[in-house]
Amino acid sequence: MTDNPKGWKPGARRKAKIDALAQAAGQVQDAGTVADTPGVSLIASAWRRLRRDRVFLIGLTITVLFLLVALFAPLLAPHDPTARLLLDKVRPQSNPIPGPEPGFPLGADNVGRDLLSRLIVGSRQTLLVCVFATLFSLIGGLILGTLAGAFGGWIDSVVMRFVDIMLSIPSLLLAFSVAAMAARPSQWTVILAISIAYLPIFARLLRGSMLAQRHSDHVLAARALGVKQAPIIFRHMLPNSLGPVIVQATLVLATAVIDAAALSFLGLGNPDDRQPEWGQMLGAAQKYIYDYPHLAFYPAACIILVAFGFTLMGESLREALDPKSRR
Repeated sequence: MTDNPKGWKPGARRKAKIDALAQAAGQVQDAGTVADTPGVSLIASAWRRLRRDRVFLIGLTITVLFLLVALFAPLLAPHDPTARLLLDKVRPQSNPIPGPEPGFPLGADNVGRDLLSRLIVGSRQTLLVCVFATLFSLIGGLILGTLAGAFGGWIDSVVMRFVDIMLSIPSLLLAFSVAAMAARPSQWTVILAISIAYLPIFARLLRGSMLAQRHSDHVLAARALGVKQAPIIFRHMLPNSLGPVIVQATLVLATAVIDAAALSFLGLGNPDDRQPEWGQMLGAAQKYIYDYPHLAFYPAACIILVAFGFTLMGESLREALDPKSRR
């Protein structure tokens, strides 16, 4: 027969034993509280990791230096990049390329123009090409990706088949084909060609992100509450799908620098050498590559270094913003 005082319920008896044990221990006074700290956004959380990431900091340093040189190129260039200051020292037979001397640390080109000044001013042209090409391809990709991912159905099928056709052609070959159709090669033909070549990458990436958002809880809740289609797309689906697209834009900046230099090297860029550009300088140096390789080395090194900086930034951003690969 169990010991059960009159009128006690089994639950009350167990509670009394637990209270007695806690009182006897004399140690359980406060179970503790959870600190009331504000939540951290995805961007703030990513920045906390990025500022401790050496790879990102190296890429950021290279990119910032490139941007500063491009923005202040006219002030940083020691000489006018179009002035033939060393023309009197050019000897076509014996000395076609003047070497370094005081005031001209890298020497001059085949018509006596300061090589260092042309490299510095050429950074501005390279920056304009890669930034505008990435911006135009991003805008076009946002339009196509939003149409395909938000509406689906036949719109998705038509847009994606068009994107698949473009993706079936290598990006540099597609850019070369578009630039070759221009009646007059110019800097803007290079920008247009590169933006068309990279547009389908942004479109497919955004479309995949928006398809994942279509069936998320907050979108389903908004539809259940009777929110119209346009606010759901532009207030809920699109903002939450832009993370991978922004990361891809930093990676496209790196490849745009290389592709712009390639098109200019092939003669499809701005033919006016009074506006120096690294790819154009690289193409002009091929006549003297064996005897004066430094003419090709300096612009090639600038192209590689800038593309390397953008790549480091893009890879670090991808790892910081992707929950599956956070370190």
